[in-house]
Amino acid sequence: MTTTYLERRSKIETYFDRTAADTWARLTSTAPVSGIRATVRAGRDRMRATLLDCLPEDLHGRRLLDAGCGTGALAVEAARRGAEVVAIDLSPTLVQLARERLPQDLRSGHFGRVDFRSGDMLDAALGPFDHVVCMDSLIHYRASDIVDALTRLAERTSHSIVFTFAPSNPLLATMIAVGRLFPRRDRAPFIEPVAEAKLRQRIAASPSLSAWQVARTTRIASGFYTSQAMELVRS
Repeated sequence: MTTTYLERRSKIETYFDRTAADTWARLTSTAPVSGIRATVRAGRDRMRATLLDCLPEDLHGRRLLDAGCGTGALAVEAARRGAEVVAIDLSPTLVQLARERLPQDLRSGHFGRVDFRSGDMLDAALGPFDHVVCMDSLIHYRASDIVDALTRLAERTSHSIVFTFAPSNPLLATMIAVGRLFPRRDRAPFIEPVAEAKLRQRIAASPSLSAWQVARTTRIASGFYTSQAMELVRS
């Protein structure tokens, strides 16, 4: 991977594992949060539902990678559809919290199974998958790094890759600029806005993704949360 990708990945790991682990633990729970964070929570809930809608209702016999699983909410829903889920995140702290939050019905093996791990979502040792979901795990990277990551994931994926990116638009640019004027120790690593047309062009131009095509795209905007889902399927 590029130096930019590796440097950004290091900052993301530091942020989620040490700087703001408590903040994200609260945000992904049902505990009361501030008005701004409530809009982020609502947006993330809508995005999670959107990504799940891209997956088959019946995932029995399917292996799914939840790349950047956080505290495991999406992995749980996929497992309840019968999937064998590998849920991985850079933050061991969040992965441990995900293990602790795993519902009893999944602990007993009544549905699918979730294998929580901490590490790099692009690690080839994770093996092959039928589906890959990357919810807000690529929004910190440039378009070129996003396409590089998709290429590496596509090599080991047989059906679909559903991911999100930060769509380039004036409102998001303004929110990012305002946020950077008031730096805080728990501020997330820089979000990299990407124009959808530019991303589509890079995907279409990548020889390694020639067997893939863009299917659905959906943008979710909720207060201070803006993210866009894109589905890639084998053509």
